[in-house]
Amino acid sequence: MCVIFFCADSNPPVGGYKLILASNRDEFFARATQSAAKWANAEHVYGGIDLEPGREGGTWLAIGHSAGFFKVGALLNLTGEPKPRDAVGRGMIVADFVTQTDDQHSILNYNQSLLKDCTKYSAFNFVSIEIGSPSLPALVKLLSNVPPTLEEFKNGQSYGFGNSLPHTPFEKVRHGQQEFEAIVKEHGESNVETLSSHLMQLLRNKHKFWPDAELKRRAPNWGEGLSALNVHIGDHAYGSRTHTVILVDSQNKMHFIEETMAGLDPQGEWNKTHIEKDFQNIV
Repeated sequence: MCVIFFCADSNPPVGGYKLILASNRDEFFARATQSAAKWANAEHVYGGIDLEPGREGGTWLAIGHSAGFFKVGALLNLTGEPKPRDAVGRGMIVADFVTQTDDQHSILNYNQSLLKDCTKYSAFNFVSIEIGSPSLPALVKLLSNVPPTLEEFKNGQSYGFGNSLPHTPFEKVRHGQQEFEAIVKEHGESNVETLSSHLMQLLRNKHKFWPDAELKRRAPNWGEGLSALNVHIGDHAYGSRTHTVILVDSQNKMHFIEETMAGLDPQGEWNKTHIEKDFQNIV
């Protein structure tokens, strides 16, 4: 389970942001993971890395940049769908998208290629964002593979997605998107510290948006436990183990801010990471 909220605007006002993104990663606490960092095998990419045996090298969220543009990929599983026999691991969907900078891996070509071959994976939502010249709108797409669909979303609008199809959102996603929109409206031209603080507060929200008919249908046994933005199911050592905020300002300076559990207890220590990088040649 994961959740993501974002607003992508290729030409924001001075003092604003080309990208405002907030996301929770929900996972078993014991799953081996590398915290957010510049990738050793792709130094233009930043994000966490899955270290689970058999899934090494994949990721759930990352950002990559090249001359003239930057792009973001995020993966969310679709809860409650049957798993294909011999399903291929999904983590490389994001990794392949953000690491490659040739035309074949542009947002348009990558999604079209993935759409043709997406049913070999377990059910997912793949969010992709590409932002380049201010004279062109940000490109925002969501690809779901059950059923195979590809949808486009608008530059400058706020969106929220979770572990259901986009037109049947969980209650926590619906309420979270409303709060995210309010934060963007009030603090979208604030400094990084102020904006990121409000976004982190949103991600830490433990209120359970229950009942939720769609979540109960997809996860009849865990539904109520999964109904908060900040999930904690102690009996299964599962929950929101990583909070992430990514900001790219109007001058193309990127901030990747992550809070992630240091151990197996969400009440214990959390590691905090703040990566800053100037994305050059985006004009």
